Amino acid sequence: MSIAASVNLKDLGLLTARIPSVSEQLTLVDKLGALKVRFGIGRNEYKVTPGLYKVGNPDSQSDVLLSANYKLSFDMLRKELGGRNLWILVVDTKGVNVWCAAGKGNFGTDVVVRGIKAASLESVVQHRRIIAPQLSASGVAAHKVKELSGFKVTFGPVLAKDIKPFIDAGYKATPEMRRVRFPMKERAKLIPVDFMYEKYKLLAILASVFVIAGLDRTGLLFGKMVSESAFPLITIFSAYVAGIVLTPLFLPWVPFRPFALKGTFGGVLTSLLWIVLLHPALPEAIAIGLISLSVSSFMAMNFTGSSTFTSLSGVQKEMKWAIPIQIGTIASGFLLFILSKLL
Repeated sequence: MSIAASVNLKDLGLLTARIPSVSEQLTLVDKLGALKVRFGIGRNEYKVTPGLYKVGNPDSQSDVLLSANYKLSFDMLRKELGGRNLWILVVDTKGVNVWCAAGKGNFGTDVVVRGIKAASLESVVQHRRIIAPQLSASGVAAHKVKELSGFKVTFGPVLAKDIKPFIDAGYKATPEMRRVRFPMKERAKLIPVDFMYEKYKLLAILASVFVIAGLDRTGLLFGKMVSESAFPLITIFSAYVAGIVLTPLFLPWVPFRPFALKGTFGGVLTSLLWIVLLHPALPEAIAIGLISLSVSSFMAMNFTGSSTFTSLSGVQKEMKWAIPIQIGTIASGFLLFILSKLL
């Protein structure tokens, strides 16, 4: 071995020794953190520091896996790597998961190139290949990464659990590995964070309706607020649940393609249910129905950013026509509710 080669190996050893190791085993803290973030607690700060990490004892020939710096994504990847010696290159996606970050441009070509250069990856591995998540393909141009960094990007499977079979098959994915699924179980995982995310808007609407329920020509009566608020409060809360819970769970079977209309459908059903059960006066029923439709429609539309059933351009088009209608409908509902108490 030449003196130059010995120096290079020594430098490489010093460099890799400073790279932090991560375990394939998730700790109780990791699991509790995942549970918290599922409910929207600390979601914006649930990040991993961008950089290079090692799993096991990788060397200069070991594969490099690309990951977002959203900790939930990072943990889902590393827990599937037991028994392997690999590098994980975490790029700065602003704490956003792979799929959403790719759609927003946070997991794009420039981000990947910057991550490669910041980690001095060319000094760590002798090969020039990176395995990127398939769901990053909408943001990462493989040919541009090669041109700007010298590293070839190979898109791996959709799911982290298929990484090892993918590598063992010579970096080839089966059709099943390429297929994007979004079953009820996966949709259900997103419900808690969406449910909590808009809780303050819901509370503001419920508080406003509670106060308006006490209106009459003599002023505001607290006793009337209590006695006459059951129908509006129950109906609006049910619409919230319909938009955030029922619509995602039964997404493939709910009529209409736009999410705003899917949510409206759920709002209609829940409103009619409580109208039949509680028999409110017609003006109040119409007013609360309009508010409820707006709530369920808006909540369901929030799910567009979490679903494989739509696209970024489709979401943008839908929001342009849906949001003005939702605002107009809820405003009309509140106006009619106030008039129903004063006339």
